[in-house]
Amino acid sequence: MKAFAALTLAAAASTLCAPAAAQFAKTEDAIKYRQSALFVMGQHFGRLGAMATGRMPFDAKVAQDNAELLAQFAKLPWPAFGAGTDKGAPTKARPEVWAEPAKFKEHAEKMQAETVKLAAAAQTGSLDSLKAAFGATADSCKSCHDSFRAK
Repeated sequence: MKAFAALTLAAAASTLCAPAAAQFAKTEDAIKYRQSALFVMGQHFGRLGAMATGRMPFDAKVAQDNAELLAQFAKLPWPAFGAGTDKGAPTKARPEVWAEPAKFKEHAEKMQAETVKLAAAAQTGSLDSLKAAFGATADSCKSCHDSFRAK
């Protein structure tokens, strides 16, 4: 039941993410929103990573739930990187996010595609499939961090 409620919330949130971009009253709100979305994504990705690396026992159902949520949440932060949201609150985003928006968008779309593949791999119930897809997703995240996140 908890998983169903979480998936329902994720689906509703992803449906509403585009209109939300226009609803940020202040740049600080957009920055906090994207940081929160990325934090939640990191929590779910971390659980998958713990299973993929053996730091946590593999549980196929837990992996499926976390991967599914991650794929949904991966749609959320990007509208909050709008023009003018480079200032207004502390942020780890580099100026390149706004200077190279096409490249940033390409990285975001790649990561979203990899999270969909990760969710599909988790659905197989195979730890080996999860490990392979986790590695590709981690590489896409790292690539974006290397280009667009301050150290």
